[in-house]
Amino acid sequence: MAARLSAARDAAGCGAPAWRDLEASFRHPIFDPLRPALTALAAERDWPDAQGLNALGAKLGPAPHNALGMPIRFVAPHAGVPGYERHVYETGCVATRPRNLHDLFNALVWLSFPRLKAVLNARHAAEIPREGGRRGPLRDLLTLVDEGGALVACADAGLEELVRAQRWKALFWDQRERAARGMRIVVVGHAVLEKAIAPWPGITCKALFIEVERPLVAAPGAELAARLDERAAAWLASLPHVATPRLLPPLPVFGYAGWHPGSKEASFYEDERYFRAFRSERARTAARGA
Repeated sequence: MAARLSAARDAAGCGAPAWRDLEASFRHPIFDPLRPALTALAAERDWPDAQGLNALGAKLGPAPHNALGMPIRFVAPHAGVPGYERHVYETGCVATRPRNLHDLFNALVWLSFPRLKAVLNARHAAEIPREGGRRGPLRDLLTLVDEGGALVACADAGLEELVRAQRWKALFWDQRERAARGMRIVVVGHAVLEKAIAPWPGITCKALFIEVERPLVAAPGAELAARLDERAAAWLASLPHVATPRLLPPLPVFGYAGWHPGSKEASFYEDERYFRAFRSERARTAARGA
């Protein structure tokens, strides 16, 4: 996959893969929350520019707004603007580089999870004056959600406990049927979505668990995304100023059954390069082996 994308970038002559080469990657279930937007883009058969993304937002409707009620507009980057988050908050303008995967996924998450993105932006904008130039832990948490977050719809508290204990083989292999029924991973971090074009087991998100009713775990993607968008936004809006990234456990999302070819084998989850247990758990395992 990586070699194919590299060749596509060279053929395009602009450092970006050809759109036709991306479409095969987009079939992976990690992109399901963006499916309405990706389906609409498929008809164009080429990279959307900022104007095309704005048209896409109008087509999908309703178009996203920031916390001040200003319509989100994707625009070409230009010099002389204040900091990114402040500019989005004050104007609704989101700088979007052409033929850039990172910025494309940022735009698609805005269109698919507008409440979440608006709250992230508003909280950044509110915290910046408080910090006096020294970035605080709350903004670190917000950035981790924005760049690398996964919303985990969970109807089984025991599964969340396995994640927080980093018992990956128990979660993804021993309890995989239980996990499939009781937990669904919805990736919203645009940096992770960019990496997922060429999947590998080490891609890890920060997980925001959202308790849901069991039928919602199996709901169609658009319905689930809308419900999680609302609940995640409410959670983020309620965070105290002293909140830290420790609230969000790591989650190696390509351990989820069917998301990586290696997930068919139990040994896949024994590779501690990607599925590292808590130090205390490793110590207990070593002690039993001794």
